Amino acid sequence: MGPMTRFAVFDSKSYDRSSLGPAAEAADLNLRFYDFRLNEDTLPLVHDVTGVCAFVNDSLTRPVIEGLAQAGVGVIAMRCAGFNNVDLQAAADHNILVTRVPAYSPYAVAEHAVALLMALNRKVTRAHARVHDMNFTLDGLVGWDMHGKTVGLIGTGKIGKIAGQIFKGFGMRVVCWDPYPDQAWADETGCEYVKLDELGRLSDVVSVHVPLLPETDHIINAMTLAEFKRGVYIVNVSRGALVDTKALIKALKSGHVAGVALDVYEEEEGKFFEDLSGEVMVDDKLARLMTFPNVIITAHQAFLTEEALGEIARVTVENLRRYRLGDEPLPGTVLGPNGPL
Repeated sequence: MGPMTRFAVFDSKSYDRSSLGPAAEAADLNLRFYDFRLNEDTLPLVHDVTGVCAFVNDSLTRPVIEGLAQAGVGVIAMRCAGFNNVDLQAAADHNILVTRVPAYSPYAVAEHAVALLMALNRKVTRAHARVHDMNFTLDGLVGWDMHGKTVGLIGTGKIGKIAGQIFKGFGMRVVCWDPYPDQAWADETGCEYVKLDELGRLSDVVSVHVPLLPETDHIINAMTLAEFKRGVYIVNVSRGALVDTKALIKALKSGHVAGVALDVYEEEEGKFFEDLSGEVMVDDKLARLMTFPNVIITAHQAFLTEEALGEIARVTVENLRRYRLGDEPLPGTVLGPNGPL
């Protein structure tokens, strides 16, 4: 292996090292792990590497990509499906290959959405804390049967479809909105496509499963929330900026939204994936969300299963190996200036 065939892995945690490390060793790749994020401040630390491996909260802006190009980086391997934090046009302008992991485990994310809904509905976190305080009363813990209720899916890609099928297993009615509806899937599973405003009026639960794009930014906002059925539960395991947090807080305060389960937050950078237990929460919106007893938040862990980590490692390392050898990346993993190729 030549002196320049090293790859830097940013924002790496113990689970990244335990999954990527063995895969890289088997592929005869040299990975250099950093626990800090890649951004303009840390860019000067990138040297003597052929490529970088980044995650959802790394900041791959045009200045960062220009700096990577100057440092001789030829490939950016995103170990995630999302790419809204990457200036793809800048990468193309500097002839830097960008790859991602388009589908590591849609089951992991879909199952987490259902787990969050069940925990929210049946007050599991409150009950757990109460029992540990030796309080075995049941007051305030009443939920409702999921069977017979209506869930609205905003987005029916791989994750949305799996979530829909799980919800159908509970005996729920599943209504869906997607800019590119898959009617054959809906007919086969008994799910129904409706207009977005109709979905809000029908649904007892709204679960979000679309990518973050300019047209989906704040797809749940003050206007759409006003159209939702009063008493709705909202679940978001996709991207934080799909939901306007300020509008969501207002709807929670008014009681129009009865409960929220989030695995993502629109300003999670610098907070999620970090231990801030000894610090003051300076994000007022997140701090306010955390005061509601009918809000459950997990820190972007929906993807975190053994199967998903294994697939992320496999695809990421294989694309780095192919880049080193001058081979084509895995089909369906390359990102161009306008997104997936």
